[in-house]
Amino acid sequence: MTLPSKPRKPKTCINELCRASFEPQRLGQKVCSPSCGLATKDVNQEKARKALADVGRKELRAAKERIKPKGQYMREAQTAFNAWVRERDAKLPCISCGRHHQGKYDAGHYRTVGSNPALRFEPLNCHRQCSPCNTHKSGDIVNYRIELVKRIGAELVEWLEGPHEAKRYTIEDLKAIAAEYRAKTRELKRAAA
Repeated sequence: MTLPSKPRKPKTCINELCRASFEPQRLGQKVCSPSCGLATKDVNQEKARKALADVGRKELRAAKERIKPKGQYMREAQTAFNAWVRERDAKLPCISCGRHHQGKYDAGHYRTVGSNPALRFEPLNCHRQCSPCNTHKSGDIVNYRIELVKRIGAELVEWLEGPHEAKRYTIEDLKAIAAEYRAKTRELKRAAA
């Protein structure tokens, strides 16, 4: 036994040229016929485009920010920190080989991020290093240490080599670190100009 269907409320066709009253056959039906649906297709697409444009860049940025994983914040903070290190040491040679050259420079960590993540954002632990020394020679740590002792002193190098308490960064911490080092990089660039 089937139950009788409840009569649906009549609707008005959304096609501006038709505006006829009709009984919808399915849920969400807004036009009286397929021809009216085709006639309103372009109008609906234009409305959708305008609605998306009205959302604006700020709302889109906020939506992207809400779904961003913590790892992305860590990468952004690391990128900002590394850019500051390269700008801070721009006039200095590679800390490992002592050369000035036209190649790419990295922000080379004395104590690597993998072995000692607590020193990831420590300015004393990171210096400008040419890419061949950093990547091909695994940081050329022996020569790095010799130059590091000259730059910051043996006492601070021993502190870097000592034990450090692990740090747990929150998303807010990482945002603050990224903002701080971006601002410091801008200041250095202004001072150099």
